[in-house]
Amino acid sequence: MMGLSLGVVALLALAAFAAGLVDAIAGGGGLLTVPALLATGLPPQIALATNKGQACFGAVSSFASFWMRDGIDRKRAPLGFVCGFAGSLAGAYVLTLIKPEPLKPVVLALLILAAGFVAWPRKPSTGRPHDWAMFALVPLALVFGFYDGFFGPGVGSMLIVMFVLVFGDTLTRASGNAKVVNLASNLAALILFASRGAVLWKIALPMAAANAAGAFVGAHIAVKSGDKLVRVVVLVVVAALVVKIALDLIRG
Repeated sequence: MMGLSLGVVALLALAAFAAGLVDAIAGGGGLLTVPALLATGLPPQIALATNKGQACFGAVSSFASFWMRDGIDRKRAPLGFVCGFAGSLAGAYVLTLIKPEPLKPVVLALLILAAGFVAWPRKPSTGRPHDWAMFALVPLALVFGFYDGFFGPGVGSMLIVMFVLVFGDTLTRASGNAKVVNLASNLAALILFASRGAVLWKIALPMAAANAAGAFVGAHIAVKSGDKLVRVVVLVVVAALVVKIALDLIRG
């Protein structure tokens, strides 16, 4: 298991549970699991691929929960899914072309950027979509799908922010709609990474079970009561892990 003890795998599963829970509410679950996987010493490409192996199960769980509760715009869903899938395939393919050595500084920069999006204050919305919003869905889903396939952490939070700003979604509705693109991008990246043997399933599967359980719990927590706490917890964890990765880079 790449030299990882059962205790380390158990801690990774605990991180995956927390990630599934917060991701279902406010996005940003990958901000917990990707740094946790990197902290074990896995190469960046393997860590990112294995993260998709576990995140996909949580994405299915939270998507199903929102769908059954009519928390997703069903007219918007097919286009968002297709574009998110296509964008993610492109992003994942680009990742496979990059050597792992220079990737950690990129990961560090993207972590800081993603954390900034998580910290973005979200204003209440009227819930009325703008007339031009559907035209923006294609580039939004393609771009964020690409980002998710290439890296991923924070994409759920970024999508929520964009759906609130562009579509006028309420926060709960935006969270549900974000799950469509997120599910598509996770599936696309997982298919590509798995076909190339980059996913460590002995690590991914225990994390997947925990992530799905966390996502099920998170999808049933009211966004209004949980969002502020989730944002604080994610930012604290990310800040600590950004410092760790930065120190690793400085030490060589």
